[in-house]
Amino acid sequence: MSKVSVLVVDDASFIRDLVKKCLRNYFPGIKIEDAVNGKKAQAILMRETFDLVLCDWEMPEMSGLELLTWCREQAHLKAMPFVMVTSRGDKENVVQAIQAGVSGYVSKPFTNEQLLNKVKQALHKIGRLDALIASAPTKMNSAFGNDSLSALTGGKPEAVRAAPAATPAPAPSKGLLNSPPVQAPVTAAPAGGRGQGQLRLSSGIQQCVIKALSIKEALLVVRRGEVLPQVLESAVLDLEQGENAEVARLNGYLHAIVAFEPKPDSDWLQLTFRFIDQDAQKLDYISRLIARGTAQKHFVPGA
Repeated sequence: MSKVSVLVVDDASFIRDLVKKCLRNYFPGIKIEDAVNGKKAQAILMRETFDLVLCDWEMPEMSGLELLTWCREQAHLKAMPFVMVTSRGDKENVVQAIQAGVSGYVSKPFTNEQLLNKVKQALHKIGRLDALIASAPTKMNSAFGNDSLSALTGGKPEAVRAAPAATPAPAPSKGLLNSPPVQAPVTAAPAGGRGQGQLRLSSGIQQCVIKALSIKEALLVVRRGEVLPQVLESAVLDLEQGENAEVARLNGYLHAIVAFEPKPDSDWLQLTFRFIDQDAQKLDYISRLIARGTAQKHFVPGA
């Protein structure tokens, strides 16, 4: 029986690598190819056959939705499972993907378990799940040994508990939206922040103080919770700007985490959040935020 083959499509190499490591650890016999955007994926699909496509939505040259639409127009690709793996999780985008013929949807950030469940569901429908399971080890471990890192992540699924200051995270949305973000409880924050935002982790939403912002990263301060953020954990940062409450959903990962205060029981953590979005619209938006002095809504110390 031939190996199960999967095509991973995402313009962020960091995400592609995480997804590939997750799948290869659980299913050592799986065959995986990757592409940096829909255009590259289209060229690969024209010369090779795959059992499944895992694809981001917003990419340069050709979006995931455009690739999906093209696939459903091809006789040999009509029935191929196509799963969207994206932070565009709002209702209208989900409906749009369903109408285009998507097989499944995984919203970022997600755990290994969530990703693998979607892969299994998609392959079961075409009778290829048995071939995939046959290549797996008897006992499945974490995709990175005993580490808490998972594909776009959040730690081992069974260990995730909601932090005291967090509320359950709604499906994040990629791109610029005009609706304000869902508000999490506001707690007293350290003085000196340039503005505020919301950090969406797999364990929930946390309000954050923006200490500094550049085109590549943001320096954030968050209240320490029962569940600590993890280095390399994927997240989405919501930033609000302007009179129309324009909101940017910025995808990235936690590059560094340190105590904000010089003591082991510090109530606050300082996070370095690295951006992974490459599209011009978001880069322009970050530039405008920097020029305007970050968000215009500020925390009041002791509020």
